[in-house]
Amino acid sequence: MNYFPLLMNLDYKKVVIVGGGHVARQKAEALLPTKAQVTVISPVVTEKLEQYIHEGLVTWKEKSFEPADLDDAALIFAVTNDEEVNNAVEEAAQHWQLLSRADAKGRIDFINPAVVRRGEFVLTVSTSGASPGLTRKVKSELAEEYGEHYAQYVSFLKEARQRILVKFTGDEKSSFWQSFWILKFWSGWSKAICKNVKPCCLSV
Repeated sequence: MNYFPLLMNLDYKKVVIVGGGHVARQKAEALLPTKAQVTVISPVVTEKLEQYIHEGLVTWKEKSFEPADLDDAALIFAVTNDEEVNNAVEEAAQHWQLLSRADAKGRIDFINPAVVRRGEFVLTVSTSGASPGLTRKVKSELAEEYGEHYAQYVSFLKEARQRILVKFTGDEKSSFWQSFWILKFWSGWSKAICKNVKPCCLSV
């Protein structure tokens, strides 16, 4: 299947995770950087999920699944190890609600790529379910290549861009960006360079 890659704004939208095990914990953790309203539906949850619940990051309905649990949900994850429950979730999901089943059976509107997040810099990788092992390998390589300092780098670039858009227009702006990137690629990037370059670039 040829999936369409997409970054989705989930701020203040309801996301329902049906299941309380290891996969449910993974889905919840992937959603934590967003402002989504995450609700877990399960009689039991893992210790880590329970921690997120106590911290107020996730809402827990300590019960078995019922169709009404999906009301107003934008995204739905059916991640139990019970096919009948996953089937019930699929049957209850409306056509406008996006559904993902961890058992890869029935309706699957979307899948989650592996993510390396460095602040606003987000790298994703997926083999469309063909090889989770390869996905993990590439994610690990990306995480090593693009270290934590890239969060600071991208934050710097965002601020620089905003100031440049205000000060320059047309060909002048294009010329400045070309010179800026030549400088960056020539000198290379490191945390030390970030500290040295930032004051002069942001003074434009």
